Amino acid sequence: MAIWQYLFLFISVLAGGGIAQWLSTRSVRAGEVVKTKGLPLLLSFSGAYLLGIAAMELMPTVFRDSASHTGAWVIGGFILQLVLESFSQGVEHGHVHAHHDAGSGYALSIMFGLGLHAFMEGLPLGAVSDVAGHAHAHAGGGHLLWGIVLHKIPAAFALALLLRASGFTPVFTWLCLLGFACLSPLGAWVGAFLSMDPVWTNRILALVIGGFLHISTTIIFEADGGRSHGISVPKMTVVLAGVLVAYFTAH
Repeated sequence: MAIWQYLFLFISVLAGGGIAQWLSTRSVRAGEVVKTKGLPLLLSFSGAYLLGIAAMELMPTVFRDSASHTGAWVIGGFILQLVLESFSQGVEHGHVHAHHDAGSGYALSIMFGLGLHAFMEGLPLGAVSDVAGHAHAHAGGGHLLWGIVLHKIPAAFALALLLRASGFTPVFTWLCLLGFACLSPLGAWVGAFLSMDPVWTNRILALVIGGFLHISTTIIFEADGGRSHGISVPKMTVVLAGVLVAYFTAH
């Protein structure tokens, strides 16, 4: 990965979290509640884009190697994300469940689940090995990078909003955002440094795809907060837009 790609990953978190910090500070001064009307639509677009990239580019790549037990690793990634969500409180798909006057253990739990997910999704970005005889740098370093960035901006926004709403200070929230911002670039650096062999690169990417499938489908079904089985026109529009963008960038 190029230096600008590491910086892009890092800055995307600070941008999303910084906007939430600014809105939180302004709302506290005005005695209002932060309004996040545009967040569900942004989440729906990012979830649809992730799903499209996973289905149309990443999955065909990893399933070329029948010796890696790819399907089992995809399911493993899906289940692992279920476990991590019990720690992160669903921040990675935009959930904000504030716990007023929560202790540091609450924040550490969120950062553990969110941080491990961020580190893992960075691993295939930095891997320099080929996957099933194809240049992994193209599959992972291009469209996967954009998918992760689109996912990280609303996730960082939700993280900052959650911490502020739970009573944590702006300084503590910035420290958490800085830690979160470092983890995907760190994962990419570790992936590049270890120079994983093609089989393990394939497995790690399959594990990440499983996590993406869980996150993207959860976002699409729950981003508008509705409990009915219907879907609004704006949400359907951004979901279709996300899938179409993924299709045209993958082909």
